[in-house]
Amino acid sequence: MATAATFAPSWQTKLTGVWGRNMVIAIPMAFLLVVFLLPFLVVFKISLSEMDTVFFKDIFSLRDDVIVLTLKFGNYLSLTQDTLYINAYLSSIKIAAVTTLICLAIAYPFAYFMARSPADRRPALLMLVMLPFWTSFLLRVYAWKMLLADNGPFNNAAIALGLIAEPVKMMNTPFSLVLGMVYTYVPFMILPLYANLVKMDLRLLEAALDLGATPWQAFWRITVPLSMSGIIAGSMLVFIPCVGEFVIPELLGGPETLMIGHVLWDEFFSNNDWPMAASVAVVMVALIIIPLAFFNKHQAESTGGRA
Repeated sequence: MATAATFAPSWQTKLTGVWGRNMVIAIPMAFLLVVFLLPFLVVFKISLSEMDTVFFKDIFSLRDDVIVLTLKFGNYLSLTQDTLYINAYLSSIKIAAVTTLICLAIAYPFAYFMARSPADRRPALLMLVMLPFWTSFLLRVYAWKMLLADNGPFNNAAIALGLIAEPVKMMNTPFSLVLGMVYTYVPFMILPLYANLVKMDLRLLEAALDLGATPWQAFWRITVPLSMSGIIAGSMLVFIPCVGEFVIPELLGGPETLMIGHVLWDEFFSNNDWPMAASVAVVMVALIIIPLAFFNKHQAESTGGRA
């Protein structure tokens, strides 16, 4: 008869298990360190440097055999004093927030419909959501530039139907900008919502209806709270890239559109002021970290609640 000691893992097995778990954690952390943290530290270092004609100076210098650290915080002070940068940040956050809300309003019913559809139809619906990714992002955005032009299909069709007498200005307006942003990022809202809704236990809704709740009450008190993780995840996937978006505002918003991505481009390539551009980028990353921290806090609370 086998004893308990027979089934007890040896120290070699324990060591292998600990090493394997550490490697599973270490490899992604090393990837994040090399791909994300180190480039950010380089940008942060540039933001504290000074421009020397064409190039920026190194913050470390050698004087009389002494290493001197020179940090310039003037760029960060300029960000708080110059209304151009303040308005650019506020405009970017406002447009990103509006885009996120519209994407949520469009994506939630679609994701709900997908999650409640028969299982054999869901792959086809998912394919429809991911189909735009098969085409170049730049081509899809540029197509809207053609569609929304004064002599584009929309205006021509409206004039032919007698709905309008002359072309409506749609290009280079906030409407065209938000439309392009919503069109581009709505799949990023649908996918996490669908992944969350499709796993929901429908017996909870049946129990709520049996207890006298109306379908609308069951939706707001059960479906929406249980899908909150998907809502927050989708909102982060839309809001974060929208804040720093450059291509869509440049093509659809026009030169008058004030967003932080355009300001970054001007500082880097027009003004050739790399420290200032790096400072703008660092502050933008700091603004993005705030919603990420909120998302992580919500995820931790949700996990703790289920535990």
